[in-house]
Amino acid sequence: MTTSSICLAFTLAASLAITTAAVAAPPTKTGKTDKGSVLTDAKGMSLYTFDKDMDGKSACNGPCATNWPALKAEASDAAGEGYTIITRDDGSKQWAHKGKPLYTFAKDTKPGDITGDGFLNGAWHLAMP
Repeated sequence: MTTSSICLAFTLAASLAITTAAVAAPPTKTGKTDKGSVLTDAKGMSLYTFDKDMDGKSACNGPCATNWPALKAEASDAAGEGYTIITRDDGSKQWAHKGKPLYTFAKDTKPGDITGDGFLNGAWHLAMP
């Protein structure tokens, strides 16, 4: 092995390590509510799923997305451990858990709030771990 091939191998390995370290984990936690443990965002706000979402695609766009903000994923994020990343109609990325896109609810004002559970004739549900 030549010195240049050793340097190239080291550079590739270092680059891979840096790339791997930059990949963020899903920004969810588990929080306690009156209805038990639920998934929350990094700020502790309850996460929800929507019955009208099908096949890993969000059906909540436009005015719906104003009330139910998507749990956004960054370009550097990578799926794993039951989490996937979907592409929304506007091209932005959103986290999904077990194939269901994740949202917060605009009317939840503090960690532990679950006012969106059962909203819209039962179409919105707390995301369970």
